[in-house]
Amino acid sequence: MSGHSKWATIKHKKGAADKARGKLFAKLIRQVEVAAREGGGDPDTNATLRTMYQKARDNSVPLDTIERAIKRGTGELEGVSYETVTYEGYAPHGVAVYVEVLTDNRNRTGSEIRNVFSKSGGSLAEPGAVAWQFDRKGVVVVPGSVDEETLMEAALEAGAEDIEADGDTWQITCEASDTAGVRSALEEAGIEVTSADLTMLPQNTVELGEVSAAKQVLKVIDALDDHDDVQGVYANFDIPAPVMEELSA
Repeated sequence: MSGHSKWATIKHKKGAADKARGKLFAKLIRQVEVAAREGGGDPDTNATLRTMYQKARDNSVPLDTIERAIKRGTGELEGVSYETVTYEGYAPHGVAVYVEVLTDNRNRTGSEIRNVFSKSGGSLAEPGAVAWQFDRKGVVVVPGSVDEETLMEAALEAGAEDIEADGDTWQITCEASDTAGVRSALEEAGIEVTSADLTMLPQNTVELGEVSAAKQVLKVIDALDDHDDVQGVYANFDIPAPVMEELSA
């Protein structure tokens, strides 16, 4: 999973194109809207909305755009009704893939996701085939320069389950419902938060020790991630640092 995270970071640094930014905005706005519809429009009482709201702000989505999305979610403004759908499948080398989608047309999206899997070298599986290999968690990332003892004290008191060094960052894992609270506690302790998000963490990983294998798997992941309805792609692969360096060169 760390390999997947690093690849996403590399793509983020490289891909500052307007088109990519517009697509990201659209996905974030949709996440805010659905969170408001499912749990109410008050971020103080809706932990998922609070996390998605902050994620949108972290990515420079305008405040009025976020507020309109919340109002569409609560029914104060008219809008398209989206439903959450998940798909499960495999990339090459036995890598399990879990895909979260928000769609206004389940049949269309299902057909398109199946085509993305097959055309990029993966395969769609039956519901439940790989979901059991992942746990729903919150992940908060802070700079690696933060003092470990200070970080541990603030994070663990707020409900963090694990703190792990990942390259030049610290990765704090917690229950999904505690994500916003952990972030707030860190910020109150004067610790800069790079990102905070809900994710699906794999219980075990498949190491991709060759560039060719990594490319095959990333072709599937990137193709799925590029679909407009896809909100998150999670996979249980890990790419060793030397292979990642070759890929990002």
